[in-house]
Amino acid sequence: MDRHLAFGRLHNFRDLGGYRAAGGQLTRSRVLYRSDNLAKLHEPAAAADRERFDALGIRTVVDLRYDWEIARGGRVPEREGLAFHHISIEHRPWDQAATGPLPDPWRYLADKLGEILADGGEEIAEVIGVLAREEGPAVFHCASGKDRTGIIAALVLTLLGVDRDTVAADFALTEHATAGLRADWSARNEGRAPGWEHYGRAPEAVIRHLLDDLDRDHGGVAAYVAAHGVPETTVAALRARFLVPVRGPSCVPARAAD
Repeated sequence: MDRHLAFGRLHNFRDLGGYRAAGGQLTRSRVLYRSDNLAKLHEPAAAADRERFDALGIRTVVDLRYDWEIARGGRVPEREGLAFHHISIEHRPWDQAATGPLPDPWRYLADKLGEILADGGEEIAEVIGVLAREEGPAVFHCASGKDRTGIIAALVLTLLGVDRDTVAADFALTEHATAGLRADWSARNEGRAPGWEHYGRAPEAVIRHLLDDLDRDHGGVAAYVAAHGVPETTVAALRARFLVPVRGPSCVPARAAD
């Protein structure tokens, strides 16, 4: 199953439906999406993308970026019936493109994502609450749809009962968008290439490190979100909203090479 939806300017827009979850259920298709920066829908070259986005019937957008990112580049286009939630989950900005050579880049990336878990627990809980209570299809996104978005996807899929191998494989599907993400960076920076050779990468090892650390330090995803204000009733609502009984084969993402 090709989980990426075909857009011209959005490189990393994906459906989180069709994954097998615990208890003989699947994640519901066409109701929960993850994406890179939806502000790109304002671009003149993205007219067809905007039509396709509107045709999905999305009613909730959760923007995970900083205030300054929205001030600089805008937000998803407004339309009637679209609820917009700006919940910045990261508190320590860093320039990934300027990162130098590292002996273990995936451990480094996991540690940077770990800073988001350490600092942004309340905001992450707020995101989960929004996704659990809003009606209709929803999408959450950051700039590349990779790090902040990858954390929320991993936590939500785990709370829905999706196994870790599938969660890791979903995270790594960003590898298919890496070329587009690097091209976007170059377009914003006078045609230069990112200084870090791994810019835009998202191998499975990163999210596996992060979730292993979360298990060690917090006792798992459920314990982490509970400690930051997500009650069991919200988790139950999330499951009721995004799970359906299995009626056919489930979708397992094809793995990207590290």
